[in-house]
Amino acid sequence: MPGAVIIGAGPGIGQAVARRFAREGMPITLVARGAQTLRVVADGLAPYDVPIITLQADSADRAALDAALDQAVGEHGVPEVAVHNAALVRADELGELSVRDHMEAWAVNVVGALNAAAHLAPAMAARGSGTFLVTGGMPEPKPEYVSLSLGKAGVRTLITLLDQHYGSFGVHAASVTVDGPVAPGTDFDPDDIAEHYWHLHTQPRHLWDREALHAGRS
Repeated sequence: MPGAVIIGAGPGIGQAVARRFAREGMPITLVARGAQTLRVVADGLAPYDVPIITLQADSADRAALDAALDQAVGEHGVPEVAVHNAALVRADELGELSVRDHMEAWAVNVVGALNAAAHLAPAMAARGSGTFLVTGGMPEPKPEYVSLSLGKAGVRTLITLLDQHYGSFGVHAASVTVDGPVAPGTDFDPDDIAEHYWHLHTQPRHLWDREALHAGRS
């Protein structure tokens, strides 16, 4: 049974999204850089009794990410939903970062999602269905977070491009914009945020949204 692939499956949103899809009985593939992170997230899915694959890869390393996604497809089939949740979050102001630092942030925040989509979306399109979701943030750019602001604007553009290219073939591309610091028990509880991912995945095609905004509990 095809399931969900979570890229950037760390604590917080990644783990909560994995739990949300596991609750529906979907096989889960977890992709993250660290083995310890993967163990902790996978252990948290044990109560759901679903097949789980854990794969180490840096989303900014295309060869490693491609290999991980190939393994995921080989074991679980083309996923019903893929979530790119990796991000490089750091405070920086205009002119503060070097070109290399900006390129590093862009590689994680945007290019990793682009490469994952380029690897999975064609097979989803060939099947005629699939969901590709990216964790976004910052509805408005902030001068104290320049590289992240640029990255989140890039995510919105990427979603538009994916929709233009694959939407007519049944692939729903969308982002979840989180407008605040994620922490359990707050207005930005990761389990509350994870509901947006499930909602986007299950939206009827004629109601597809390209962005869901989590601005806190209503």
